[in-house]
Amino acid sequence: MTPTAAPERLTDRELAVWRSLLDTTDQLRRLLSADLQRVELSPGDYAVLLGLTEAPYRTLRSSEVADAIGWERSRVSHQLGRMERRGLIRRTDCPGDNRGALVLLTDDGFQAIRQASGPHLRAVKRLFADALEPQQLDALADVLGSIRTHLDAAEDATEGDRS
Repeated sequence: MTPTAAPERLTDRELAVWRSLLDTTDQLRRLLSADLQRVELSPGDYAVLLGLTEAPYRTLRSSEVADAIGWERSRVSHQLGRMERRGLIRRTDCPGDNRGALVLLTDDGFQAIRQASGPHLRAVKRLFADALEPQQLDALADVLGSIRTHLDAAEDATEGDRS
């Protein structure tokens, strides 16, 4: 559903729902982050480790890590430095590209995400999925799909304007 001739300003209802979305996702992130801290991982650690476990040979270029988790490259570089000091990942030069680095998941990093994944996914179920009836989950999936489609179109239009 694409709105036509939408007014420039948010209605009171739209603003209230928007604020509720922000507040709810912030609270969910805080609770999930606290849960990850119990296994000595940050949400950033978990995102990087998850991306590496899903990558071929458990290896990604540092720029691919940034793209996979939606962070700026400088932020990822600092995150990777912290993780490398803790032995969760290892960085090596990228063959054929003096500017690039490969990020490899270490055995310690693989063990850390294996230990964290079960408790983390149980927390997601307890804090998120268990709050919804099946039809609510379906409706939320539909809403999120609509928003994603709308955002993708907006992003494509923005990229088209830059060309």
